[in-house]
Amino acid sequence: MAVTRFLGVDLAWREGREDLPANETGVAVLDPAGRVLDAGWTRGVPDTLDWANAAAGSHDAVMFVDASLLVRNPAGQRLCETQVGQRYGAWRVSAHSTNLRSPRLAGARLLSLAGQAGWRYSDGRAGPPASGRVICESFPHCTLVGAAELGYDRERPRYKRPPRRLPVAQWRPLRAATCDELIRRLGRLATADPPLRLDSHPVTRQLAGEPSPLGDAAYKHREDLIDALLCAWTAALWVRHGLRRCQVLGQPDDAAAGTAATIIVPARPEQRGTQLNRRALG
Repeated sequence: MAVTRFLGVDLAWREGREDLPANETGVAVLDPAGRVLDAGWTRGVPDTLDWANAAAGSHDAVMFVDASLLVRNPAGQRLCETQVGQRYGAWRVSAHSTNLRSPRLAGARLLSLAGQAGWRYSDGRAGPPASGRVICESFPHCTLVGAAELGYDRERPRYKRPPRRLPVAQWRPLRAATCDELIRRLGRLATADPPLRLDSHPVTRQLAGEPSPLGDAAYKHREDLIDALLCAWTAALWVRHGLRRCQVLGQPDDAAAGTAATIIVPARPEQRGTQLNRRALG
């Protein structure tokens, strides 16, 4: 058998409790032809895993998750997070620090429950999986600048947090316009290798056909789905092209070491560890 389902999960860090529901998690699944088989939102880790199991069905699948999955460090930052800044910092991409003291570790819980449900964690050091159900960590911001198809050659698009000292009234329309341009560029992937066809599912067709909202809640709803699609497409890129197009961040120096906490992301030649980009931030 071969991997024929590519899942993307933009996991909400807040898991929820009785008096405070979990934030929305964006989810999407692609087939090898780039068709979006399902796309939408879940709430909470158990609901997200139920969706993943249904989305994979009887197929071999790879699930890329935007969340910290394997966390062992008592304090500080994981190596893979440090390397995000080292290799993508010139494109204004960096990662939050995660450790065992972090208050929100929904990704670690998802990994634990997924393991019980038959998913296997892969740190990517052996290359893409050929079969089975595999879960890996990814980071959509790296995909945006690491995949040349999207055309973000100089820096990542600011479709999330505002620049400092910019009033909210000015930021919201700029954010919406930036998001609309990002969605337009996602549409280019219809002819990429591998493809992503936004017109193949009602939810993603609506995403491409409507302007981005200005309101924060409605906008976050859209943003979560975009990141899930980026994760799903990155999973397909990893399986299709492996280390020719992607790199594994967080590999330990000791090749014989056990399973590592890694982030698998697309990479241009100048973003790889042997050719770190040295240009100054303008």
